[in-house]
Amino acid sequence: MLRIILVRHGQTDWNDGGAAGQHFRGRIDLALNATGRAQAQAVADCLALVGVHAVYTSPLQRAVDTARPIAQRHQLSVEPLPALLDIDYGQWGGRSHREIKTQWPDLYEQWMAAPHLVQIPGGESLDVVRERIEAGLEMLAERHDGQIVVLVGHQVVNKVMVCKLLGLDNSAFWRIRQDNGCINRFDLCGQIATALTINEVCHLPTHPQPLDELPAAD
Repeated sequence: MLRIILVRHGQTDWNDGGAAGQHFRGRIDLALNATGRAQAQAVADCLALVGVHAVYTSPLQRAVDTARPIAQRHQLSVEPLPALLDIDYGQWGGRSHREIKTQWPDLYEQWMAAPHLVQIPGGESLDVVRERIEAGLEMLAERHDGQIVVLVGHQVVNKVMVCKLLGLDNSAFWRIRQDNGCINRFDLCGQIATALTINEVCHLPTHPQPLDELPAAD
């Protein structure tokens, strides 16, 4: 059995809905803001007494900077895992929701209603994201049988991974919530995953509110 502790990275300025506003982030490499750094430390504190054997992360800075304090608590190195890399938003990357809604109104509406059917211009579909997640999970199960691993990813990657682990297809994407700095815990035995917690946020300095942000993909 493999225990997976799946974490979403801490907040960036493009997550908080402030002056910068909500953007499609994807492969844009953003740093954590002050809140995000506090969230990363809170995750590390929460997991301090867990017997973690390895810490894997998306190669993007916001994920690496979230993973680092977790790894340091357990005297481990941070291992980049390409399977955790955020979705490639292609022509949408770095643009605000307002821009996308104006330039691609029909596609944007479909993204908000049925994202599993969307092929983002010049980017990835959720099915492509799921394929690399499945390959990554197979590798982790072989390498870390009987161990506990921490994975630090992004909103889209985490949502798709949770769907995979729960046996749901990607049409359930918007039914899965992933707040910045959240923790999810799963036990994976063969092809069967058991959910222990999803979107755990009690460890965070400020708990997210139910309607704190537009349901923007990360």
